[in-house]
Amino acid sequence: MDGDAPDSLLVLPFLSYRKRTLWLCQKVSIVIMAELTRTIVSRLRQFVGDRRHSKRQKVRLAFSLSLSSKTKSLNGTKKINSMEGHTLDVSSNGLALIVPRITLGEHHLIGENRSLNIRLQLPDGPVELQATPVRYERLEDSRNEMGYLIAARIVGMPGADRSRFSEYVAALRKGNS
Repeated sequence: MDGDAPDSLLVLPFLSYRKRTLWLCQKVSIVIMAELTRTIVSRLRQFVGDRRHSKRQKVRLAFSLSLSSKTKSLNGTKKINSMEGHTLDVSSNGLALIVPRITLGEHHLIGENRSLNIRLQLPDGPVELQATPVRYERLEDSRNEMGYLIAARIVGMPGADRSRFSEYVAALRKGNS
């Protein structure tokens, strides 16, 4: 080894204590900086303003989400993991989702070309939709919520579900006026 940090955890036991500590500190620093950057951007958004085109309506609705997956197991079936959560707010084209974890199984909920399948529980029954995560932030202890907030853009919804969802959001808007 020429002083470079290892790319695999398998080599860690064979490194000196000093090199192992240095490598771990570098990895922890990267994670901390990513979370710090997300926190700063979130705080800045509060002061600079809201760029959303549709007004969000605060409402707590239960949902379950799963990831779109094209892979099948050895026996030819798909195992679909799901996660429960609730909304913070909704609009005609987006949602703010509160989830307990940012991973589902071994998959990260946020990522390039990631699509979320969401079953949202409206008061008159569930609607199915597909959404693309736009951003996320870890919820801090100062809020009443624990876990992660995911801002998602609605990219697909069957026609009947779309009309029920749109009517529900319009009724919320009238009630908050």
